[in-house]
Amino acid sequence: MLERPYTVLSCGMSIDGYLDCAAPRRLELSNDADFDRVDAVRASCDAILVGAATVRNDNPRLLVRSQSRRNERTDRGLPPSPIKVTVTGRVELDPGADFFTTGEGEKLVYCASPRVRDARSRLGKVATVVDGGQPVEMRRVSEDLCARGVERLMVEGGGQVHTQFLTRNLADELQLVVAPLFVGDSRAPRFVSDGRFPWNPGRRATLAEVRQIGDVVLLRYALSPRFQTG
Repeated sequence: MLERPYTVLSCGMSIDGYLDCAAPRRLELSNDADFDRVDAVRASCDAILVGAATVRNDNPRLLVRSQSRRNERTDRGLPPSPIKVTVTGRVELDPGADFFTTGEGEKLVYCASPRVRDARSRLGKVATVVDGGQPVEMRRVSEDLCARGVERLMVEGGGQVHTQFLTRNLADELQLVVAPLFVGDSRAPRFVSDGRFPWNPGRRATLAEVRQIGDVVLLRYALSPRFQTG
């Protein structure tokens, strides 16, 4: 029996490793062809997870965009889009955000133990609030998602969430898209922050695929023996 879902980390970054710029307006790093690829990955998953900062800053809908893919999911008895998941320590989330108000699927909020009551008061009408520990522990989140029937999880960021999944060795696959531009501003968010990563000079990650998609390149890394080709 699986203890946690098969976990795919998905990220787009600049050549110098930034997820965005420091300006209020969001920086688009990818292109239409890669957005469609990401949509296909979403459609293949049971749940999509982002951090609370991503919900606040980007206001993502996290829905499968392609109608044919949505139809394929419903034909298999699934909701049109995967379950939406976020994690938060401070519960600074707007119940009117697109994360909560769009899509027919379930929304899960894992929050720090001391804030569970506050989170249920604020978000209980739009999401299921789950005690994630103090602080929120990603292994606990992963195991709880597995117990809820999530077999394949897509993690879309941001940097703090990617760092936590990677340093805790909870990722099976990394799909990293590099855009042909530099941000050049240390105030901007990076792909990962400081940490002790299982992949280092003494243990290099396995590069499983390199694919050019228009003007960006996809680097696909196998991070565990459970890595799935295709």
